[in-house]
This record gives sequence, C-alpha cells and structure tokens, in this order.
Amino acid sequence: MNPNTVNVLSKKKTEKEGFMSEMTGPRVLLVDDEEKFLEVLSQRLVTRGIDAETSFSGEEALMKIKSKAFDAIVLDVMMPGIGGIETLKRIKKENPEMQIIMLTGRGTVDKAVEAMKEGAIDFLEKPADINQLTQKIGEAKKKKFLLVMKNVEERVKGITRRRP
Repeated sequence: MNPNTVNVLSKKKTEKEGFMSEMTGPRVLLVDDEEKFLEVLSQRLVTRGIDAETSFSGEEALMKIKSKAFDAIVLDVMMPGIGGIETLKRIKKENPEMQIIMLTGRGTVDKAVEAMKEGAIDFLEKPADINQLTQKIGEAKKKKFLLVMKNVEERVKGITRRRP
C-alpha cells in the first residue's frame, strides 16, 4: 500500500469518526502539564457528557492526535518542552480543521493574539468557568463537523466532475 493510500484511508477514518461524533457528546483532548488540574477538569467535563482524554505535554498530544479523532483540543499555553503555541502550530499544520481552545494561567494579550493568528478559536484564562468552557467545546464540535462535511462535499464534487 502506498503512502497516499494510507493518508486517504486515515482521512476517511477521521471523517467517519467526525460524523459519528456529531451524534454523541463532544470528544476533547485536554493538554496541560499540571496533572492535578487535568484530573479535576477532566472529571468535571465527563460529568457534563464530554468524553475527555488527557495529555501532559505537547509531544504526547501530537502522538494521540495521530491515532484518535477529537472534536476539540483544550491546550495550555505554558508547558515545558513544546509549548502551547508551537503545539498549536503543529496541530493546525497537520489538521487544519481541528478546533483548539487555548487555556492559560498567565495570559497576555500578545499570547492571545498570537494564538488566534495561528488558528485557535478561543483563549481562556485559568481557572476557566466550566460552563463557559463546556459551551466553547460544544461550539468547537459543531464547527469541526461543518468543516469536515464541507471537505467531504468538495471531494465528492471533484469526483463527480471527473466522470464522463
């Protein structure tokens, strides 16, 4: 199997999971180097019907994204190793439709502007209001679903145009 075939199959899997996740609660990846914070935030989101998974570093998040589909990512700005902004850039390069919400305890206007320019959909300060975060995750799921469906429609149109 050539690499292009694998890439197409991977995209089909992501699209199918994206469609299926529209019928279920949001699936979110929480990325932060503060383990206790992630544990509590994850539990609070799960009680609100959100399927939350955690990563303790940008590197770990990048690995998980390659093997699992998520509706949104909640990403801390300040982390050791690959920081939040660099992780955001790498995710968007590979998955432009991914919806990313930046979260920080040390927010600055400069970081917020940079994150938004790089494709983040929002920038929240810790401790984020759980209802506001839940709402943002729901909005991110809807936006990603619409982007995935638009991509599918465009590919179908491209295929049908090629037919004689």
